[in-house]
Amino acid sequence: MAQHHYTRIYVHGEWVEPISSSTIDVINPATLEPVGAVPSVELADTDLAVSAARSAFDSWASMPLSERIAVLRRATELLEGSVESMAHAISLEMGAPAGFARTEHVALPITIMNNYLADLSGDPGLPHSSIENSLIVREPVGVVAAITPWNFPLYQLVIKVVPALLAGCTVVAKPSELTPLSAYLFTDILDRAGLPDGVFNLVPGKGSVVGAALASHPDIDLVSFTGSTRAGIAVATAAASTVKRVALELGGKSACLVLPGSDLVAAVDATISSCFWNAGQTCSALTRLLVPRELHDEAVTLAARTASTVGADMGPLISSEQFDVVQNLIAAGVAEGAQLVTGGLGRPSDHTRGHFARPTVFGNVSPKMQIAQEEIFGPVLVVIPYDNIDDAIEIANDSPYGLSGAVWGPDTESALSAARRIRTGQVDINGGPFNPRAPFGGTKMSGIGRELGPFGLDEFLELKSIQFPL
Repeated sequence: MAQHHYTRIYVHGEWVEPISSSTIDVINPATLEPVGAVPSVELADTDLAVSAARSAFDSWASMPLSERIAVLRRATELLEGSVESMAHAISLEMGAPAGFARTEHVALPITIMNNYLADLSGDPGLPHSSIENSLIVREPVGVVAAITPWNFPLYQLVIKVVPALLAGCTVVAKPSELTPLSAYLFTDILDRAGLPDGVFNLVPGKGSVVGAALASHPDIDLVSFTGSTRAGIAVATAAASTVKRVALELGGKSACLVLPGSDLVAAVDATISSCFWNAGQTCSALTRLLVPRELHDEAVTLAARTASTVGADMGPLISSEQFDVVQNLIAAGVAEGAQLVTGGLGRPSDHTRGHFARPTVFGNVSPKMQIAQEEIFGPVLVVIPYDNIDDAIEIANDSPYGLSGAVWGPDTESALSAARRIRTGQVDINGGPFNPRAPFGGTKMSGIGRELGPFGLDEFLELKSIQFPL
């Protein structure tokens, strides 16, 4: 029997048998073996979950912030005590190496939960302000649909659910059908933490069914979605008929711009690390390396050397479908005439099964090539030469996406000047580390809205102005 076989869903504070009888098998992409199964609910169960969240909203929204914080603090403590079991579940459902699952897939969400608790503790309520004779208050937006992807299953759930609950919203969560096991463990943690009935509800199932139903549901006030741009467009389209708020965190094709005089070795190493992190399945991955033309050959040599060391620690791609996407785009790069520096088609020699892809670096890539424009979502880096700074900025911005980016410069001032010209939601300068309290989100087709920190809390709040007599 599979290690994690679930037959129930979580609605109105109880684990209940779903009306739907369909199930989804969870397959470990590293071994191709079944490791679990969950229900695949349909419209009737989705409606019950939304109804439960709606009925619980008024009491949860009116609860003092300190009491909501207390519940989430208990949940954080329970997650801290469940690191190994949670990391194991994530390793099973997406093939992540055990150490990476602990430090990145579990430890980072715990940090984010503690950050929210620390930032809000001691506050009597949600932030408010005054403008002349108006009191500006922030109130919870209402019932939230949290639709999460498979590439960071716990992290994506936490950065939506925790600020939504702290804001006073109630939640219906729909995890990816590929990685639902960690969502079940997190739901059990919320239940044991004493979350009131109906405040959080879990409905596993297919995005085309449950996700679409949540996005168009008249009793959902905000849908927070993370996934592909194609799916995000479908969510926004479905949500339009009910004029609900939509927060979208979508794809990316982020560039790392290396300015003349920079530390090329450090820049290449950092870019490879970002590009191949989580087997390249990261929306903010730096997948385009822009270097001065005279440094191109040195850069690709360094990239090939670094790729050979990073690749040994990578996990698999999530599915056969994703493996095929990556293979097809690698083939397209070769067909377009890009220089295949290392990697290429097929699996690494040390993997005879599983959806493992070869760490791949292309050189002499033209900005208009398919591999320079499309999000590959696998361990594939393209190196693009440029002639001058204006040319480099134009290449960096020549993308339908605008999620992340990086600049390496000989000094902070020149790097900052270039960073300001790149149209993207965030830019790292000279290896600046990820800040989980800073806003995360994109421009253009990378999405709408911001997550993390106080900006992530704002996504789940509505502004109201109350006027007093002059």
